[in-house]
Amino acid sequence: MRIVDIRERSVAISRYADPAIPSGGLTTSIVAAVTDVVRDGRPVVGYGFGSIGRFAQGGLIRERFAPRLLAAADGALADTAGTNLDPLRAWAAMMAGEKPGGHGERCVAVGTLDMALWDAAAKIAGLPLHRFLADRLGRPVPERVPLYAGGGYPYPADDLARLRDEMRQLADLGYRRAKIKIGAAGLAQDLRRIEAAAAALGGAGNLAVDAMNAYNGPAALEAAAALAPLGLWWFEDVCDPHDFPTQTAVTAAYPGPVAAGEALFSAAEARLLARHGGLRPDRDILLFDPVHCYGLPGYLRIIDAMTAAGWPRQAFWPHGGHLFTLHVVAALGLGGAEVNPLCFPPFGGIGDGAIVTDGFASLPQLPGIGFESRAGLHRLFRELG
Repeated sequence: MRIVDIRERSVAISRYADPAIPSGGLTTSIVAAVTDVVRDGRPVVGYGFGSIGRFAQGGLIRERFAPRLLAAADGALADTAGTNLDPLRAWAAMMAGEKPGGHGERCVAVGTLDMALWDAAAKIAGLPLHRFLADRLGRPVPERVPLYAGGGYPYPADDLARLRDEMRQLADLGYRRAKIKIGAAGLAQDLRRIEAAAAALGGAGNLAVDAMNAYNGPAALEAAAALAPLGLWWFEDVCDPHDFPTQTAVTAAYPGPVAAGEALFSAAEARLLARHGGLRPDRDILLFDPVHCYGLPGYLRIIDAMTAAGWPRQAFWPHGGHLFTLHVVAALGLGGAEVNPLCFPPFGGIGDGAIVTDGFASLPQLPGIGFESRAGLHRLFRELG
């Protein structure tokens, strides 16, 4: 039971459904992990990518982490029965010799490969990932998962009109709640964006706003004061992720839910947030991205750290916006999943033809993550060879 080949490529991704709109040169890594297990005459291949919002990690994948998987002795990455890959053992092999701290974005490289390993293991088992993972952890699986739609990036022209159209399209697709970006164009424009989006979604209670860590202390408090009366679903990524004093000041002044954690990548950082970020487990939201947090093994450690600090699993709404996080939410009993149906093609969104009803989606049933249900994404992965 071995990984016999790992293929990697960096690809450009866009924040917009229309790739002609400039999007800041964002990239991600895609990988294919080829196993020595054969099904229907073909080797089982696991696919993964670096989630959304960081940059490609090709150097770290090729030079540091993939070689450790490929060098593992026959059976070293297998489960105790020797009949499947064990992604937790594979994770330990990738992290061998790594020092604590200094997280940088090595966590994204590890998480990219980890996604492919879970895809391969679930395929070998003949199970969708949510079922494979839930069975391993002894957890029940729901029939459907609550979702919200991510998007709402500022448009370079006709911003308000295009934002209204985007929110209406999301509502027509079955999403009850959505998230838009603020913090880049001044508070007055942010308030106009919020008004436009909330009207399309049936009220501010269905709208979350993401400041993308844009505010410093005084600006964060000014924004919190302006947003507090609106009754937003949540106020996300207010300030620098390590600026715990500002985070604490905002949660003290802002009565509604605050969301944080997207740009924190380890259990140690999660514990710092719990101790020093002023967040309130009875209402606030945790956004850690399973891929960016060293993959599922790292994410499980974060869940353990936060639940030990009094946080309910329903507070976790992982960042990502794609099929992998949908499986994770279902298997771990978390609050709900972000989906990016109109941005970051072909990675955002769930399966082609999948139906969202009143903000909920049924779970994919293909073995593995189910990237094969996304024609454009599956084609991109198959181009790896």
